[in-house]
Amino acid sequence: MNGVNRLVVLALALLCACDRKPPEAKPFKIPAATMQLVTAIVDDWSSTHATLRMWERNGASWKPIGEPWPAVIGQAGAAWGDGLHGAMVPGRTGPFKQEGDGKSPAGVFDLRAVYGYAQKPPAGATFPYVPLDDRWECVDDPASVQYTHIVDHDRVQSDWHSSEKMKRGDELYTWVFDVAHNPRAHPGAGSCIFLHVWRGPESSTVGCTAMAEPQLARLIATLDPAARPLYVLLPRAEYLALATRWGLPAQ
Repeated sequence: MNGVNRLVVLALALLCACDRKPPEAKPFKIPAATMQLVTAIVDDWSSTHATLRMWERNGASWKPIGEPWPAVIGQAGAAWGDGLHGAMVPGRTGPFKQEGDGKSPAGVFDLRAVYGYAQKPPAGATFPYVPLDDRWECVDDPASVQYTHIVDHDRVQSDWHSSEKMKRGDELYTWVFDVAHNPRAHPGAGSCIFLHVWRGPESSTVGCTAMAEPQLARLIATLDPAARPLYVLLPRAEYLALATRWGLPAQ
């Protein structure tokens, strides 16, 4: 093949490559293996009050478990987080969660282990449980290899300059459900997001979701890791826009 022909072939290849569309991201849907959900609905992106509800899948539809209950979220409202839905939601607008912004992450998230001050979790709990003492910290330093992780500082080498003590001097972490926000630990995308006990119905958090202790204990006792429960937090308008696409319960 002479030089001219090579240039023609190369040009045609480049034209084909430019004309080829990149594969579209697979649309998110609640996984078929998920048989339980916890939904948290806020009025809008700036709201600090949420309404929570538990759901179980009944065939192809969702059935509520009990009555809804009140909760509070971040003092600056909510922002899109990084979860099972991804970090961006095509066609939707809204702020994006950043470390230290006082916003609770919106989207769909796995739930991980449970932590607490007691030696044992609430009766009936089946999630992994860790009783807390002064060794346990949640690392919120984006430069650390332990960023977003809850660690026993006696068992890992400390490379962080900022962390949150999990054994507090108040009741807020009596029970803690670890929410898998930013599971790939992108630096600065936010860390240490929990479901925990509130200070009261007119309080707020620095990015978590908080509620009365009996309601959190009931949640911990009811959710089953075998049912792959997920946590969904969304402003009402976003929930209504995404419910059918994502396979969420009708509110």
